[in-house]
Amino acid sequence: MEQTDTFAGEYLNRLTGVFGSIDTATITRAVDLVESAWQGGHQVFTLGNGGSALTAQHYITDWNKSVFLATGKSFLGRSLCDNIGLLMAYSNDISYADVFAEQLKSQMQPGDLVIAISGSGNSENVLRAVDYANRQGGVTLGLCGYDGGKLRQMAQHVVWAPVNDMQLSEDIHFLFGHIVMQKLCKMKR
Repeated sequence: MEQTDTFAGEYLNRLTGVFGSIDTATITRAVDLVESAWQGGHQVFTLGNGGSALTAQHYITDWNKSVFLATGKSFLGRSLCDNIGLLMAYSNDISYADVFAEQLKSQMQPGDLVIAISGSGNSENVLRAVDYANRQGGVTLGLCGYDGGKLRQMAQHVVWAPVNDMQLSEDIHFLFGHIVMQKLCKMKR
């Protein structure tokens, strides 16, 4: 049922249009990447700026808690946005552009999954983290909007919300985390 009589209805209609433009096979492959990392005992790192940082944190909150409670198998997830002291130390002592890559240098192992979220796909600190992970044997998944920016080309795997609207793009990225959680919670050890 189409709702156009309110601003909320208009927004939801636009969001529905974005849903229809997304290649669901890319979402399925991205969910499989997270599942594979989890089943293989690899770490999963998430990162992003602003609203994407909160989405990155939300993924790890849901996945670490809910997946373990549902399956009894630990989920080795970590958001690189969580430690404000560490973020500020790297920003002050090295550069904000390196806050995520520097954390990966001491924590990431080959085969670990790095999930980078950037609405524009052009956040320098996100791109540097993806570049580092690619060069060090990590698996990279980029979630982006707009035209995908540099992230769409740089990440090994991509979930792209082809819309020129930050909030609609962020909505799609947020929902991805819930899709992952529900799929993994149905898995058996």
